[in-house]
Amino acid sequence: MAHEELPLADYDQLAIGDLRHRIRSLDEGQLRAVLDHERAHGNRVPVLELLDARLADLTAGAEPSPGDPARAPEVSGTSGGSPVQPSTAAESNTPLRHGVAGQTPARGRP
Repeated sequence: MAHEELPLADYDQLAIGDLRHRIRSLDEGQLRAVLDHERAHGNRVPVLELLDARLADLTAGAEPSPGDPARAPEVSGTSGGSPVQPSTAAESNTPLRHGVAGQTPARGRP
């Protein structure tokens, strides 16, 4: 399932605390879609445990809470990944070993 098709549009930016509240409005089919997405992409153990526990509640007869996940407040965060690249990384500053310049590793320098 594509990210845009998830029942929680901002799923990848949700903190686990926010996710705990947002999944309460999902029905079993929607929750299974989120669970499948998590297993295929993030596979984060605490998130999987949370989703599995809610799925167990739903299969045991719990009802989804009223509310529309689309009307939830927007989540701020990065949607396109990290801007960090090797070209923007700080230069290595390994200290000299025992104060002797000849014993300091080159660290990829010629």
